[in-house]
Amino acid sequence: MEQDIAILVVDDEEDSLFSTKAALYSAGFRNLQLVSDPRLAVAAAQKHRSQVAIIDLIMPHMSGQELLGELSLAMPDTVMVMMTAVNDVDTALGCMKSGAFDYLVKPVDKKRLLATVEKAIEVSGLRGQLRSLQHMVLDNSQVQHNKAFSRIVSQSSRMHALFRYIEAISCSPQPVLINGETGTGKELFAEAVHCASGRTGQFVAVNIAGLDDTMFSDTLFGHVKGAFTGAERSREGLIAQAENGTLFLDEIGELSEASQVKLLRLLQDRRYYPVGSDSLRSTNARVVLATNRDLIEATTEGVFRKDLLYRIRTHSVIIPPLRDRPEDIPLLLNHFVERTAESYQRPAPTIAPELVSFLRSYAFPGNVRELETLVFDAVARCGERLELVHMAANIREHSELHSSLEGEPVGGAGNGCVLSGVFGYFPTLKEVEDFAVSAALTLTDGVQSKAASLLGISKQALSQKLKKGNGSVNAD
Repeated sequence: MEQDIAILVVDDEEDSLFSTKAALYSAGFRNLQLVSDPRLAVAAAQKHRSQVAIIDLIMPHMSGQELLGELSLAMPDTVMVMMTAVNDVDTALGCMKSGAFDYLVKPVDKKRLLATVEKAIEVSGLRGQLRSLQHMVLDNSQVQHNKAFSRIVSQSSRMHALFRYIEAISCSPQPVLINGETGTGKELFAEAVHCASGRTGQFVAVNIAGLDDTMFSDTLFGHVKGAFTGAERSREGLIAQAENGTLFLDEIGELSEASQVKLLRLLQDRRYYPVGSDSLRSTNARVVLATNRDLIEATTEGVFRKDLLYRIRTHSVIIPPLRDRPEDIPLLLNHFVERTAESYQRPAPTIAPELVSFLRSYAFPGNVRELETLVFDAVARCGERLELVHMAANIREHSELHSSLEGEPVGGAGNGCVLSGVFGYFPTLKEVEDFAVSAALTLTDGVQSKAASLLGISKQALSQKLKKGNGSVNAD
């Protein structure tokens, strides 16, 4: 597999220079700059924009250690590897102190050389990303790739900081782990990573939850004809379809242990075997993964491998839930209302202010996806104006469903803690009722019919409660 990594090799011995070139070339490295005179190396590295430099230690005119110092000053992001026939610990330590990444002893084993170069490339990429991240985090300017984030509707500063982070890591070949609650838009963020990277290949997404190890291998790696009963012809896997692009693996926290091992090997070696094949294939696809699980907790429980977690967390994106960015709710509400009305081929309804106020106070356990669902149903039932009444019943049902799915009945101990937090003590039933009535009237600007709908009672029942409490309401 050809790799466009700029590598500088400096060695006064022509045979050694040629053998190093041959080893790198056979591994797919084509962008090589060979220099036999160390005095020309700094200028050659700057012109070549070398990411990795392999330098012989003992050379005429200038030692490799002197060149190491000059290159470190001229090109601080270049990762330098020293190479010499002198197998001396003190010399090796001296090179490391001067900034060398590694130290190889001649004659250099080809496998050791290539392994060191691969690690050096990874370090070079991380150095560049760190500098870019420092610039992006300190710079509050707008993102450069607006198209990449066009499908993510947000005015939150936290979200825009994530956009800048994604731009900074977009060109890295390393995996990206996206973590967020259900409904936060993890696949949209994965698509943004792909789009910002400028990769020419496809964005290929697959939900791996529920895939057993056999299906996982076949789905990702493909198979050859006759690999198993029913395999009448060869089939490429999704990793091949994502060549020069991005492979998105959703629900990574549900992956079986056997499949975790295979994924780890793929990420480490960038190579894989199709099912039933003895031919090793390579890939340059970027892998982006997503989960709503706490993978650190999963490793503690023994259901997720620590070595895989360390590998996939090279870059980490944590999407904040909608309840933590209420400033996005009005923007998202308008966006979904317009999009839904367009799908129904009708004008978009106006939005009642009390609806916006209520939604900003709602916790949205289902996040952005829940808001979209609520809007889609409400716009279908409303007329020219979208009111609180069009969403209240569905919001109540969503809350009850979420509570039951979370394993805690509505009105359970957890809600008692919430009540104590609001009142400062555990309130009486009458106090809770009065509080709910007052809050509903506040949200609806005192309009009795709307408040009754929000409370789930009739207008007459609310009137009776208000008369007992001498409450005042606006005329309907």
